[in-house]
Amino acid sequence: MTNKILITGISGFMGRNVLKQLLMNNDSVTAIIRPGTDPARIKDFENKVTLEEIDLTDISLLKKYLETNSFKIIIHLGAIRGGRKFSNNDYYNANTNATEQLAINAKRNNSKFIFCSSVGIFGAIPLELPANNFTERQDDNYYHFTKNKAEAIIQKYVLYGLNAAIIRPSITYGPGDHGFPYTLTKLIDKGLLYLPDQDIIIHIANINLIIQAIIKLMEIDFSPGVCYNIADRIPVELQDLADFINKELKGKPYSVKKRIDIKYFRYGEKIAEFFKNDLWKARLQLISRHWYYDVEASYLDLSLKKTKTIPEFKIVTDWYKSLKSKK
Repeated sequence: MTNKILITGISGFMGRNVLKQLLMNNDSVTAIIRPGTDPARIKDFENKVTLEEIDLTDISLLKKYLETNSFKIIIHLGAIRGGRKFSNNDYYNANTNATEQLAINAKRNNSKFIFCSSVGIFGAIPLELPANNFTERQDDNYYHFTKNKAEAIIQKYVLYGLNAAIIRPSITYGPGDHGFPYTLTKLIDKGLLYLPDQDIIIHIANINLIIQAIIKLMEIDFSPGVCYNIADRIPVELQDLADFINKELKGKPYSVKKRIDIKYFRYGEKIAEFFKNDLWKARLQLISRHWYYDVEASYLDLSLKKTKTIPEFKIVTDWYKSLKSKK
């Protein structure tokens, strides 16, 4: 059956991959994109979806559009990510106020509303491990603050009849993403990544898991307000992942000489905190502190494929090698 779908965020890594799956399902899709979006980022979707140029920070224009349009399913993936150079007002409008307008539209038209939040609502480093739906939230940067607010707004409308589900992906990996996993691979390739002299456990998410979760939520009846943390089946030790990456690139484990006393990472965090540099603080924390999540419910309810980071991370190293070969 063809679904009439509204999706946001298709110029991003996650949205692009989700949209490809929707088109394979022959769904009728309208996508909201930012005016001036680089055509190269959406060229695969020309003449395949209806494109509406609306900046998610422009709440009045978004509201006007939604007043005269309705959909069977709304998939809201669009957001201003952490570390970007936008004003707090832009962050709040794009991540929180736009979410409210989409939720209002979904409630008014009895649509399914699937919202992409983030495990960042627990903070860069959760206060409890594994972080779960009852773990204390942290507003440790403004991006996380806006996601927490957006989730609270959704849950408010659920009380009044909104049929919404929330997914919280961990840091996601796959070909085409230039975020943390790519940077990790590049630094290891160049021998520039220093790791703490203690085992650090991290928890990342294969892009295919996010696609599976969204498609399943489109198909099933779920309890309104349900929240799912999405990540690979089990966490992985960062050193093991570094060894795997280096073996894929150079045929041997990562050098033990790149392991240094963890106290230097703590010093770096304090320096970043002093200069109010949330981005660098988070980067240091991601490779020197544990972060992993309770994903049991997502595998049980959504029938996700039991994905193991090792060896599935090979999709990143293969892509990275293909990029190098083109230079």
